[in-house]
Amino acid sequence: MRILALVPGGIGDQILFFPTLTTLKQQYPQALIDVLVEPRSKGAYRVCPSVNEVLLFDYKDRNGLADYLNLLGVLRDREYEAAIALGQQWTVGLLLWLEGIPDRIGYNMKKGCFFTNTVPLKQEQYAAEMYHDLLDGLHIAASCPPVGVTVLKEDIDWAEVEQNNLDVKESGYILLHGGSSKLALSKGIDKIYPVKSWLQIVENIRQKQPNLPIVLLKGPEDEEFIAQMLEGDRELKTVSPPDIGKLAALIAGANLMLCTDSAPMHLAIAVGTYTIALFGPTEAKKLLPPGSEKCIGIQSPSKAIADIAPVTVIEQIWRE
Repeated sequence: MRILALVPGGIGDQILFFPTLTTLKQQYPQALIDVLVEPRSKGAYRVCPSVNEVLLFDYKDRNGLADYLNLLGVLRDREYEAAIALGQQWTVGLLLWLEGIPDRIGYNMKKGCFFTNTVPLKQEQYAAEMYHDLLDGLHIAASCPPVGVTVLKEDIDWAEVEQNNLDVKESGYILLHGGSSKLALSKGIDKIYPVKSWLQIVENIRQKQPNLPIVLLKGPEDEEFIAQMLEGDRELKTVSPPDIGKLAALIAGANLMLCTDSAPMHLAIAVGTYTIALFGPTEAKKLLPPGSEKCIGIQSPSKAIADIAPVTVIEQIWRE
């Protein structure tokens, strides 16, 4: 049996879809499960053992007829027996229908539907559970497992070497991720917490735990944020994991993760690191597992992330 999952979105969306893939693999252990994702999200599957092959398609690009015909050819060669579509565009159902896939699962939609089975879209719940609902369309009655990842030994070894290089292996460390996303900015999504506020939080940690290192996660879009943070505190350390696996391993070794709504936040939850995450316009209840004692979401009172007072974050760090 071969199953296709169409999963648009960034790395965070992929991680939230991992529980669905886990259940699928448990139900069909001999099945080959492929995913069709955006190029920016391919790296997420380094830490997901349930997937056989990662196929690429830019859902948000202005795809022409030739692009769709090429995709049809790629999918037809694999002869899928079932497909699960996470997106809500009716054209996805049409694509799967043209492909001739027998079982086509998607959410209920008002516009034309080419799915064989649909499930209600319950957007008010935790996203991982909302995605897992799609399995009802395959008559799989199973509860949603926790979000989890599998970290390769080579990534764990890399993290241990990096911890030694940073001189944090023995003392432990706090990781801080500022969430400087150009894509989020281009969409008008406010996910960047002000540097001056982060520095107030860092100063407070220094006062109470002067020997606990604070390490900044540096991604490809974080140059300006990192430079401003180092200008305010030269004792901060920085690290740049080259892929998701090594990032997950480094997060797993941290005492605490301080971050905004981002892919590192989802990885921290997946590896079980205590996490305090800041939210602006996005809703914490939809992106954090309900009832978890290891992750705390701080929601802006105004939907502007800058309006979260540093003292609010500080209180959560030191709460008993």
